[in-house]
Amino acid sequence: MMKNLQTHKHAALGILGALLLSACSNSDSVSPVVEPPAPPPPPPTTVAFQATVSDLTNGQPFSPTAIIVHQTGYSVFTIGAPATVGLENLAEGGANNNLIAEANLDANVFATASGVGPIPPGGNEAISFAFFESDLANALLSVSTMLVNTNDAITGVNGVSLADMAIGDIVTMRGVAYDAGTEANTELAGHIPGPAGGGEGFNADRDDRMDAVTMHPGVVTTEDGLVTSALNGQHKFDNPVIQVRIERTE
Repeated sequence: MMKNLQTHKHAALGILGALLLSACSNSDSVSPVVEPPAPPPPPPTTVAFQATVSDLTNGQPFSPTAIIVHQTGYSVFTIGAPATVGLENLAEGGANNNLIAEANLDANVFATASGVGPIPPGGNEAISFAFFESDLANALLSVSTMLVNTNDAITGVNGVSLADMAIGDIVTMRGVAYDAGTEANTELAGHIPGPAGGGEGFNADRDDRMDAVTMHPGVVTTEDGLVTSALNGQHKFDNPVIQVRIERTE
């Protein structure tokens, strides 16, 4: 009788052990829980502005405007320093594409935009542009254009801070005329690309001995005795020559 009890006890323990081993085996084969992939980060938030460029002159159309948003470390020009080739193209021929291309290669530039076409005297154009909100705290705006009835006169505003502008805020700036220093102010028709001359635009030869950006001295014209000039009294200008109205729209 005792032997039978021991036999049944051993059998029961054997069954229990098998069950435990089976449970352990099943536990080891359970697949780990796979977490779903994290959602992609939201796209960067942008801010939007509009710059309304107004020509304040009597007889100096503006070339298509270049808009450049940047931080400290970039400048369209520096008084007393030579113009870049991109600025020379703008100042002599009114083309802004090379200046914008130069800017887009600079790590300090956040965004660029271009006006659609020339702005007539007394006219204006609104140009929209946008950039990442994360750059707003360091954002500076530069606006550049050519007075096309000149050899190499430019105007605009240089490095206006956008950092503190909230949606709906408006800032209005005025700018003076500068001489790019890349072409002598001969006022010859062949060197003036605007309607007063219809001549050559950009020329890579720098025949201005100054070769530095300075304040523009103004035009002389035939009425003041420069008999070879293609310009007359209506092409004269007083500073300021440009107004830029900046509005944050988003």
